[in-house]
Amino acid sequence: MTVSTGVVLAAGEGTRLRPLTRTRPKPMLPVANRPILEYVLDALVDAGITDLVLVVGYKRDRVQNHVGSTYRDVPVTYVHQAKQLGSGHALLQAQDAVDGPFVTVNGDRVIDPQAVADVLESFDATPTMAVREHPNANEYPNGAVRLDGDRVVELAEQPDGPYRLINAGVYAFPAGWFDRLAETERRDGDLYLPDAIVELATERGVVGVRTEGLWVDITYPWDLLEATRRLLDAGLVEEQAHGAGVYVHETARVHEDATLQSPVVVGPDAEIAAGVVVGPDTALGRNVTVEANATIERSLVGADTRVGSGATLCDCVTGMAGAVGPGAVVPGGETDVRIGTDIHEGERLGAVVGDRATLGGGSTLDPGTLLGVGATVGVGAVARGHVAAGAEVVR
Repeated sequence: MTVSTGVVLAAGEGTRLRPLTRTRPKPMLPVANRPILEYVLDALVDAGITDLVLVVGYKRDRVQNHVGSTYRDVPVTYVHQAKQLGSGHALLQAQDAVDGPFVTVNGDRVIDPQAVADVLESFDATPTMAVREHPNANEYPNGAVRLDGDRVVELAEQPDGPYRLINAGVYAFPAGWFDRLAETERRDGDLYLPDAIVELATERGVVGVRTEGLWVDITYPWDLLEATRRLLDAGLVEEQAHGAGVYVHETARVHEDATLQSPVVVGPDAEIAAGVVVGPDTALGRNVTVEANATIERSLVGADTRVGSGATLCDCVTGMAGAVGPGAVVPGGETDVRIGTDIHEGERLGAVVGDRATLGGGSTLDPGTLLGVGATVGVGAVARGHVAAGAEVVR
């Protein structure tokens, strides 16, 4: 069955990625210097989709201004989810913009075009979803899957017992699917797409298609680091290669005495001074400045950020337009990180630094620090835990 329409669910905020999502929606967070959403759209277009529908909501202008009316010459229609009431509710907003069968994907994970192609190839009017092997399938929050042949017989959130397959977040549905989706039972007022799949699997059957290839679900800050590492390893970056695993935009300026350790990507108009060491597993965004003898490894540095001389950033994700003073240190390493009310043990995360935050000279961020938008850590001060937006940490 021919499917030409792709619906992307890109309305959510991504609260577990704060403070980065205080200023932009989750799909617009960069990995390897490109928004997550671009990898999703590329996967659809590369799989042959010729009509794109984007469901937008939280800070939707950031998506619409970036993508525009077409993406790679494919027309884009926007529909608005005014209030976030679950993934199923988000998809329902696209009903009037879709005519006939369609494929839908989540806009907050990096996926391989082959996953979309595999679903479309198997789709024949029966609802179809991509599944893939995962080492911790029973812990996956978006659904462990059990198949009987090619039929989905179970889709459950973090169930007990051994599971090997998870929901990969790529679905194909026939015309008329929206009416069935609207009938799905709500949970506390919210409508979730996996719940509709569960009900449909019980009633009529859902096809599960095994897929492989690159796939990263971006839920927490350390997932941004993992996605960047995997994209760099795969060479899926736009900048020109300057040796194996080293990608530098033609407008970037890298001093001959600087060291770029593979894999690494340096964005447009970036400037790297003498004695700097960047990489491995590092992305420097547009117009980033790194002053002499600084060290940056396993990190994402957002656009327009300045890193002072002798500073050290490890396992760090920074937002845009930040300032890291001379000799400031984010030591990185494994630590326990509190996200909301949950404690995540042994995660490798130096710090998350919100947009326009400032680290004074000689300051330190303890591993796992979340520094809010516009916050300031004073000269020689130490910050740890959660630092609120606009707050100032002093000695």
